[in-house]
Amino acid sequence: MLGDCRTTRVSGDATAAIHRRTEDIEAEQQPDRHRDGPVAEAYCWSNLTSGNGSRALWLLLLPFMVVNLAHWMRPTAQGHTAAVRLYGTVVRLAALSLTVLLTAAVCEVALDLVAWQCAGVARCSGRRSWLGFLSAQQDGWWSQPGRRLALASLVPSALVGLLWYLSNRTWSAYESQRPLSWDESEEDPAPHPAPSGAPVVRPALGRPGFWYGRRLVARLRAAHTAAGFLTIAAAVGGAAARYDRAADGPVPTVAGGLFLAALVVCGLVVVAVVCRRGRSERRLDNRLDRTATTFLPAAALALLVVTAVYAAWSRPGWVSSGSLPGEAAFGLLALGQGVLVVVLAVVALTLYRSAPEPRTILHGLGGPAVAMLACALGGVMTGGVAQRVADWLDGPGTPGMGSGSAIPGPPVLLSWQASVIPVLLLLLLVPVTWLAVRTARRARRMGPRIEAEYEESRPDHGRTRHIARTRATAALTDSAPRIVGLLSGATLLLGAGAAAGAWLSDEVPGLAMDGAGPLAESLADAAQATGSWMIGFGFVLFVTWGRRAYRDVSARRTIGILWDVGTFWPRAAHPFAPPCYAERAVPDLSSRMCAWTARTRGRLVISGHSQGSVLAAAAVWQLPDAARSRVALLTYGSPIERLYGRWFPAYFGPGPLDGLHRSVHCWRNLWRATDPIGGPVRIDEGQGPEVDLGPLKDPLVYGRTAEHPLPAPVLGHSDYQADPVFAVARAALLERLGPPVLPQQAGAGSLHPGPGTGTERAGEGGQEADGGPQGSTGRSSG
Repeated sequence: MLGDCRTTRVSGDATAAIHRRTEDIEAEQQPDRHRDGPVAEAYCWSNLTSGNGSRALWLLLLPFMVVNLAHWMRPTAQGHTAAVRLYGTVVRLAALSLTVLLTAAVCEVALDLVAWQCAGVARCSGRRSWLGFLSAQQDGWWSQPGRRLALASLVPSALVGLLWYLSNRTWSAYESQRPLSWDESEEDPAPHPAPSGAPVVRPALGRPGFWYGRRLVARLRAAHTAAGFLTIAAAVGGAAARYDRAADGPVPTVAGGLFLAALVVCGLVVVAVVCRRGRSERRLDNRLDRTATTFLPAAALALLVVTAVYAAWSRPGWVSSGSLPGEAAFGLLALGQGVLVVVLAVVALTLYRSAPEPRTILHGLGGPAVAMLACALGGVMTGGVAQRVADWLDGPGTPGMGSGSAIPGPPVLLSWQASVIPVLLLLLLVPVTWLAVRTARRARRMGPRIEAEYEESRPDHGRTRHIARTRATAALTDSAPRIVGLLSGATLLLGAGAAAGAWLSDEVPGLAMDGAGPLAESLADAAQATGSWMIGFGFVLFVTWGRRAYRDVSARRTIGILWDVGTFWPRAAHPFAPPCYAERAVPDLSSRMCAWTARTRGRLVISGHSQGSVLAAAAVWQLPDAARSRVALLTYGSPIERLYGRWFPAYFGPGPLDGLHRSVHCWRNLWRATDPIGGPVRIDEGQGPEVDLGPLKDPLVYGRTAEHPLPAPVLGHSDYQADPVFAVARAALLERLGPPVLPQQAGAGSLHPGPGTGTERAGEGGQEADGGPQGSTGRSSG
């Protein structure tokens, strides 16, 4: 990025740091040496997103990250404070249901399939020597069902403990880092004059406490950890309490009643803690709810330990048969998630109608659609684990299909959910085919316009088709909301049908359709077998991808880049989601810019490519008024409106972007028609300077020329700095900043791997000393 192998870290640590060329370290003290051009300064934040192989294992928690995104997709609201809070509450409850679902899935495998079903049947336990000491036929101390369940509960308990540890460790590294602070009242700051003269109100991303989620994440972590322990306690103690009520055993029935009462009370406390918002973004909230963060997980863990002792109490007549009691919990979870998604959709529509914005996706239903997909991903992973383990334990048999099976298998709802996956994929073939045909037709129509644009007298039809196909394919990004909406709606309806089929038949689809005719029976068997294979394959794919990323640096880079979009937002809904790197990167950038402008009284240009442009905007929003008035913004290949403005309208919609434009000294945005990610920011400049510059020509030349004897590549989303327009736009920004009094260009970031380094290079920028404009070349390595 700096164009020189001799670099020096100016500030920061091994995780994220600001660098300069070694010869530019004393640029401020030696201005005469830097009159000829800009001096680059780069911010590298690669280790925040893809530092080591263990980061790829966060991929297994993808549903948590997706539901956290739904929290930030709220439509713009005008005065609907209660509806805004209800939206956040519903998303947090959906996130809590995913934690319960993950824990229940591990309980299903460890407690039901292994300890209850397989260990209780000679045909299954006889084939697994490691289950011998648990086998009911051994008549050992561990042979009683309650003791088997108590021992098996260590597996899901270890998972919940691991999630708590990961969340706590990342909380200390990300959320607990204090950002830049300045005097700010608890209320919204009063409008201040922008460089354009119009008043500007600081948006949500500019609030001092927005990137400081220490209090909220700590409280949510305690609640979700407690929910996980309570789910395990319900699975272990519920079976024992049910047996005690049905049989005259040695354990008093009142013990089971006390257990259920304690379980309900703790569960209500968890829900209350999750529903409470309890943090301020208008100031740095340093408080911690120590009662909740300390007492709640400890109380849930203590209840789990007491429950294990209660279940392990000797009950000589207790025999495990069928499935573990509590199978209906999966149905209740699916029903609850469906209701929450519907309620969320109603709230989102209400908010959207209060302030409709045409560019907002799905008329404000993007959040509910993404929340539905998060629940579906959780169901796929849950069903995949249970189906594959059941098939492995049952050997040649097929769980749930009658006398040929050694064990009953997982809950029938999971089989029904797996059976609708082939149907869902068949339904998606229609819109996907339509998009493919439309893209091909659009590419054909573009041909004559492209040849006229380049004024080519002897066009090469192959070259024209390649450019047209690239442009048409890049436009598919704008069709993604429709696909997401269709996928989410179909998932909701098919999921409801699966739940109804499981409830009415209480059998897997292959058995439920017996007697319905040869065609219906064959279709049901095919859907069940195909869906079971696909759902298991999906989970294995997740595990394999994570394992490959641990071993393969190139794969780790790819997953890290994909993660950058999902982990930009704070963990406001799910504390076990991957950590938010912006809670470190945004304060880093804003602190650097604020400190430099205050020390030198200079001006700067902050430039960002792709996701780095989003970081740049967020960092500029965090600046005090005096510093922001000295800043110019250069973005290229930016998804700030095309992706963030449409999917996250409350934070990057027309209002916030217009305010950003009026609050900075000047802004320029470069984009290409061949770029599938970046696009125009669509700001109404009025009488002011234009922001968008594009679409830029890509490729730069159509055929071979004296200056370009070899064919110029179609660059798409990369190498904007190779276009001469980039240097012209940067020079114009530096000129508009005014006299050369130490203007600086500090970079915000790009996400392209550095060749041969094994890491990502993620930032570009620069600064200028007295006597000449300083600015980054802005070049991304990669």
